[in-house]
Amino acid sequence: MSRELSEQEINRRHKLAQIREMGIEPYPAALYNVTHLSSDIKTDFDHAQIEQYREETVSLAGRLMMVRDMGKAAFAELQDSSGRIQLYIQRDEICPADDVDKNYYKTFFKKLLDIGDYIGITGYKFKTKVGEISIHVKSLQLLSKALSPLPIVKTDAEGNKHDEFLDPEQRYRMRYVDLAVNDFVKPLFMRRFKMMQSIRNFFNAQGWIEVETPVLQPIHGGAAARPFKTHHNTLDMPLYLRIANELYLKRLIVGGFDGVYEMGKMFRNEGMDRTHNPEFTALELYVAYKDYFWMMDMTEKMLSTVVQEVCGAAVIEVGNHQIDFASTYTRLTMYEAIEKYTGIDISEMDEQQIRQVCHQLHVHIDNTMGRGKLIDEIFGAKVEQNLIQPTFIIDYPIEMSPLCKKHRSKPGLVERFELFINCKEVANAYSELNDPIDQRERFEEQLRLAARGDEEAMVLDEDFLRSLEYGMPPTSGIGFGIDRLAMLLTNQVSIQELLFFPQMKPEKMD
Repeated sequence: MSRELSEQEINRRHKLAQIREMGIEPYPAALYNVTHLSSDIKTDFDHAQIEQYREETVSLAGRLMMVRDMGKAAFAELQDSSGRIQLYIQRDEICPADDVDKNYYKTFFKKLLDIGDYIGITGYKFKTKVGEISIHVKSLQLLSKALSPLPIVKTDAEGNKHDEFLDPEQRYRMRYVDLAVNDFVKPLFMRRFKMMQSIRNFFNAQGWIEVETPVLQPIHGGAAARPFKTHHNTLDMPLYLRIANELYLKRLIVGGFDGVYEMGKMFRNEGMDRTHNPEFTALELYVAYKDYFWMMDMTEKMLSTVVQEVCGAAVIEVGNHQIDFASTYTRLTMYEAIEKYTGIDISEMDEQQIRQVCHQLHVHIDNTMGRGKLIDEIFGAKVEQNLIQPTFIIDYPIEMSPLCKKHRSKPGLVERFELFINCKEVANAYSELNDPIDQRERFEEQLRLAARGDEEAMVLDEDFLRSLEYGMPPTSGIGFGIDRLAMLLTNQVSIQELLFFPQMKPEKMD
């Protein structure tokens, strides 16, 4: 069932019919040659060259965002991908010389164009009497008729704003409108893009190779998470949207690459909140002949470089805090961090004792949780909220890290770190487990946890184990949450602000 049209939408459709009756194609297919962006004109404007500008024709295209009628002339505003610029249009100048309809300007421009229409204009640069850089329009062409009105903000005599497009659900659901009318949105995504490019540049400069691995996988490995499941008809087999790309990237290290990374989408069939979306962007890097100590040093250097390039400073404001990416990051073991913020040393406790500590600390748990999951619940409830400045939490219990190498000097622990900034995990890294026998035993322990009801336990991947049997060199790997890192660098508290099209509940259509 089609939705009911508003009065404005009906009126615009009438205008569309009139435009066609005038012989004007409202959606032309021909190439429109754009020579300048509005920002270029403003930035490069030379006040000493005003007279010469009359001889220089410029061509711009974008949305018509404002019209101020002055009788025989009008001021308008054009919005292109780089910003806005004022247009000055005189009635007699945009009327085609051979046009027999002397009311062309009055009929077409004044009555049939609307806010939101895409137009192309040619003319010359000039400066108005009040000093605003503008375009004196000589010709105007309709490029696309907008049939739905944009929610343009209007301010009344009392200074109250109306028609603001600020409701988060509307903004995320109709991102195309959000980008068109809210000036603060596009810069967030441009900063995200710049951040991703800076990371790529840093990695490429080290000689590491960007690769692509399967999104559809026969086994959902590489992380503890519930997958999305589908079915391949031709192969008649189940497939899973990847929850991580770790096991495939390690196969490439086995194959002889010294450093590989991938920046791509992951999918986890889990909850949604301000820091989680079922579809998210992750970066994973694996470098041969390195360990987690080297990875910590590299991470500090990379983040300091990226934040400086993207934000212009290595110390940035995030919420109510000044986050320092330049200084050496604090390093605490998992047990040290829990003892620091709870006063309880759990390092020598077994599963039942840690379960009692959870009850003592009022940490919610259930019977499916093993020792590692219990520790993780304590950490999440009592420690994370205190980790404001960049902090490496290192040396995790072995039960929490089935893909990580055992610690070289601390029995029962593994060589793993997670990086926390502003109370959130933004990276997870290991000295990678490359012993195929140990790895098989770890997978088998995960199968026992799954039998207890742990829906996030890892599955056993025989092909990955086979690859390790061919030999993987000492390797360190790290995974970054790109969305969360972008949240930090744009000072946003919701992941939805940094996703063009976040997942949402089905829209209720009237």
